Amino acid sequence: MKIDGNKFSKIEKEVFAPLYPLLAEQIIAATGKTTGTCIDLGCGTGALGCALLQKTRLQMLFYDEYPQMLELAAEKMAEQQLAGRFSLQCGDVANIDLADGAVDLAVSRGSIFFWEHLEKSLQEIERILAPGGWAYIGGGFGSQQVMDEIIARMEAKPTEGKESFSAKIRRNLGPEMQARFASALSRAGIRNYTVLRNDEIGLWIIIRKCDNGLPAEGLQASR
Repeated sequence: MKIDGNKFSKIEKEVFAPLYPLLAEQIIAATGKTTGTCIDLGCGTGALGCALLQKTRLQMLFYDEYPQMLELAAEKMAEQQLAGRFSLQCGDVANIDLADGAVDLAVSRGSIFFWEHLEKSLQEIERILAPGGWAYIGGGFGSQQVMDEIIARMEAKPTEGKESFSAKIRRNLGPEMQARFASALSRAGIRNYTVLRNDEIGLWIIIRKCDNGLPAEGLQASR
């Protein structure tokens, strides 16, 4: 898939910017992770990772298959004066070049809908989580109000006969995608997960990596 990084960055800044601080707060509330190493998978311009860095003491690894996106993420970190708290890595989420247990938190917004090998990617994410680590992967807007505002702004843009933005959101965050995620997690052999979906938060996979082989407290498989 060909991506125009500059166009992507422009839309992120002008339209999507309000959602990232909200998502960062939701991730922190759900996982409790404020220190350690975090990987932002399919990071794009690094907006989610940046929001997490601004609210925590995490170290961030920005990971994307497109070098241009990593360049844009580095520019954003420089703009926000976050030098020394991040690194960059180019690669495929289905084959992450990191050791087992390398990260304490894995996050991703929007990228999962483009992953060609979903089961393998989910296995890789669980593999690189340290014992007690968390993954928060999916799509959402932080709140219903922000989602409605972003949809309105995106719908006002010319679509050139393509699928409307609201239709894409319904497809990506709907019950069929929720069922697809749950099925992929089960086939991947991942035990400690939940799949959350509602209009307020969107659709998210939450994985907890345990070191005792038992289900995480308060985290039940959504099957």
